[in-house]
Amino acid sequence: MAIRKFEGTQPDIHSSSYIDETALVLGDVQIGKNSSIWPLTVIRGDVNSIKIGDNTNIQDNSVLHVSHDGPYNPNGFNLTIGNDVTVGHRVILHGCHIANSCLIGMGTTIMDGAIIEPYTLIGAGSLVSPNKHLESGYLWLGSPVRKVRKLNSEELESIDYSAQHYVALKNRHQA
Repeated sequence: MAIRKFEGTQPDIHSSSYIDETALVLGDVQIGKNSSIWPLTVIRGDVNSIKIGDNTNIQDNSVLHVSHDGPYNPNGFNLTIGNDVTVGHRVILHGCHIANSCLIGMGTTIMDGAIIEPYTLIGAGSLVSPNKHLESGYLWLGSPVRKVRKLNSEELESIDYSAQHYVALKNRHQA
């Protein structure tokens, strides 16, 4: 695995987390307990910070990045991902905030300043535009994303199940 310092800042990765050997984690990045970073994922905290919570999985070929502080973007945009989040394959997360217990479908892009509330399910291939705020408890889908319908109890439970499944899978990879 490639874990790299950037300008003196070393990623802070909890010892219980799993980072695939083909992933890159660089700079101001914090990864919590029992989280997993899967093959060919890039997490680049070079111009702002990235924080990933506990029991969160970032699946294959995803790209996580941030925006810098500049004259057109005061303070820039950091990236925060809560606990028990599943991020599907080939997702781009850029300077957004994802709360606990969310599922981000494969191929989704979430842009600067977007806020995703807890227990949100974003369908595959969706585009969440800058500064968009997604309300908790709904399925969101499309490009641009739109609210489709309220999640039922089984779908809400499946979000937590997915996160726990990936904790178990990362344990198998670490064994």
